[in-house]
Amino acid sequence: MIQTIRGFRDILPEEAPLWQRIETIAADIFRNFGFQEIRIPIMEKTELFARSIGEATDIVEKEMYTFPDRKGDKLTLRPEATASIVRSYIQHKMYAADPVRKFYTVGPMFRRERPQKGRYRQFYQIDAEVFGIASPYIDAQLIQILNELFQRLGLSGLKAHINSLGCPECRPNFQKALLDFLSARKEALCDNCIRRMEKNPLRTLDCKVPTCRQALEGAPTTLDHLCPDCSTHFDTVQSTLKAQNVDFIVDNTLVRGLDYYSRTAFEILTTALGAQSAVAGGGRYDALVQELGGPQIPAIGFAIGFDRLVHIVEQLDQQKGNEGPDLFLLALGDKAMENCHIWSSQLNLSGFRTEMDYSGKSLKSLMKRAGKRNARNVLIVGDAEMEANALVLRNMEARTQTTISLDDPVGEIKKLISNI
Repeated sequence: MIQTIRGFRDILPEEAPLWQRIETIAADIFRNFGFQEIRIPIMEKTELFARSIGEATDIVEKEMYTFPDRKGDKLTLRPEATASIVRSYIQHKMYAADPVRKFYTVGPMFRRERPQKGRYRQFYQIDAEVFGIASPYIDAQLIQILNELFQRLGLSGLKAHINSLGCPECRPNFQKALLDFLSARKEALCDNCIRRMEKNPLRTLDCKVPTCRQALEGAPTTLDHLCPDCSTHFDTVQSTLKAQNVDFIVDNTLVRGLDYYSRTAFEILTTALGAQSAVAGGGRYDALVQELGGPQIPAIGFAIGFDRLVHIVEQLDQQKGNEGPDLFLLALGDKAMENCHIWSSQLNLSGFRTEMDYSGKSLKSLMKRAGKRNARNVLIVGDAEMEANALVLRNMEARTQTTISLDDPVGEIKKLISNI
């Protein structure tokens, strides 16, 4: 039997509705804030990610699915979406008429990480990018969008962690201070950090090795070296988040794992399932468009870990109890089956969730199945009920019954179950 590749998985029919629900809510919010959907290829030239993400990152060095095609060109399955969206923005000269554009995309990304629970080699992201706006207000707005999305999905304990990584004017001073600090502790650092010291000292702050974490305690922070413009920018982000009632903390240890970030960086964490868990992250990358061959245009964006978000929402749904159909139709007999099927379809088209059992089992068996499906209401339709022109609608939660005539059963059912 041929099975899926390790680290890849199927999203089964019973799982898909939750994914669709999250996508729908996200799309509604994006639309309200002026975003348009963009769909990008899953494969790009390797150079795109090497130049944008950074040669010294773990993603480029260890995790990308890279291979030569038949002509020897190096291609890579996209490990993230930002670089591809920037490439599309430049390639199609979307900045020509108006540099301000807002995009979102949903789809799979690929990284050859060690597969473990909740982490896959083909994983999914919801990604949003804004081009052409340098204002700190848009930084705060993106964090607000994330906060709103997660609230609508029922997540609690939301907190934004924010930091400023500076700009080309002030970052050199910080990097010098950091390099001096690291040099004095070089013997305690791992091989990766020692290599990163030469290429990008900032990347050492993202190391997860315990000995490195300990050695980096007391390291210089970017906030201590911000230029006046970056400092003002970051202050405005904070004051705007307060005005928007977004809960946040300034986390001077926060360093996004990609080289292209500048100024505002952020992550959104939740305690919805108890332990603190990051569900989204992003930041500003004002130089990336120019670095990839476009004009000097500021930009900012974020990515949501879709797989992790699905897991959290799924657990929350289970805690609330599995939501069953609005109505379960119990058909006892051929004529009842025919009528129930038609009524069920009419109710579906009117926006109600209904289910039927076509097996022709007994009333006792069908009631048991309706209970297992957590049906809110049950309609009992048999020969006796149809002859008496008195169908029985049972509210499973209130344990009450209502009699419905055959004159307009669908209309009566709509009124009754809409008021429950």
